[in-house]
Amino acid sequence: MSEIVSQGDQTIIKPGMDVVASMAEDFKKELLSVINESSADIVIDLSGVEMVDSVGIGVIIATHNTLNQSDRKLAVINVAKDVYGLFTTMRLNRRFTVEGVG
Repeated sequence: MSEIVSQGDQTIIKPGMDVVASMAEDFKKELLSVINESSADIVIDLSGVEMVDSVGIGVIIATHNTLNQSDRKLAVINVAKDVYGLFTTMRLNRRFTVEGVG
């Protein structure tokens, strides 16, 4: 279960575990719930996350696409170095904000 915090015009979601296939369905449901319950931008805080697999990336891209339809923004922050490299290789940082750790 992710930690979810609303701060002004954004909602921060911190999964606290690797974003991989085994947890992706629950994470997707949490994200959709947050998207539907507020009009805030979404920030996914990947503190403590060391791995994001292809299914996890799919969930993050789907979240971006859903938000984009209603002129809302997605940011992914505190991304571990290896995961950040993956995001930039896939050029996801051109679609939404991706910030590395430190």
